[in-house]
Amino acid sequence: MTHPVFRFAPSPNGPLHLGHARSALINDALARASEGRLLLRIEDIDATRCRPEFEAGIYEDLTWLGLDWEQPVRRQSQHFADYRSALARLEALDLIYPSFETRGDIRRAVAGRSGWPSDPDGAPLFPFPRAAMSAAERARRVAAGEPYALRLDMARAVERAGPLAWREVDAAGEVTNVAADPLAWGDVILARKEMPTAYHLAVVVDDALQGVTHVVRGADLKAATSVHRLLQVLLGLPAPLYTHHALLLDAEGRKLSKSIGSQSLASLRAEGVTPEEVRRRALETQGAGKSGESSLVRK
Repeated sequence: MTHPVFRFAPSPNGPLHLGHARSALINDALARASEGRLLLRIEDIDATRCRPEFEAGIYEDLTWLGLDWEQPVRRQSQHFADYRSALARLEALDLIYPSFETRGDIRRAVAGRSGWPSDPDGAPLFPFPRAAMSAAERARRVAAGEPYALRLDMARAVERAGPLAWREVDAAGEVTNVAADPLAWGDVILARKEMPTAYHLAVVVDDALQGVTHVVRGADLKAATSVHRLLQVLLGLPAPLYTHHALLLDAEGRKLSKSIGSQSLASLRAEGVTPEEVRRRALETQGAGKSGESSLVRK
């Protein structure tokens, strides 16, 4: 029987914090409980924000916590050809198109539209129909060197894929089918002129190429699974089992994040906090590592 494959996939755009530790430790515990494999993936597609010192910090923090992972580590910046290949497949299906509107253009377009819908992350849905510009004009502007984003024609993609669902495993090990709603995201960006892939596409391609069987990540990414399941179907990729664990929150009820300056693992280490204490803080409130979560891998 194939051993389960888990992965922890941080971005080196800042130091790891307790929320990262929680996700890494849960994946490690489940891999050990199932005699499975744990992979580490460095999601460094954003060259403007990702830095070598942050990547080095990831290895140092995880080693300090006592985690071990398979080598070699997959670094997304070394595999752009894989993402270009996936984009070419979607282009052959006429499911992607270049758009030239800026964030400011989008804000201005929706400003006067009462009740304009937002995606699950709170951003306004893309308001410019693909049909508003001819394919020839789009090609001309790309050839002229204008900045652009490659967007998924969501309505056409959903029509091609049909009804979608993914298998979600809860902390008790029960599996349920969750209906996917990719239309809630609108025409998502899959790449840009200066960046050959975006998160949604890269994570789906990577999980398939690495043989990941169990995606265990924070609840803030649960809604994005709708887009990931759609791309898996369009690209003919296998669907892993998903678990979206509870997030760690700060004293103000906000999820821990780099953007709000949540205390880093490195600073905790510098204060003399032990790895055991970090593990306790990361896992105690949500019950990670208990027998119920270990049963996830047996489904």
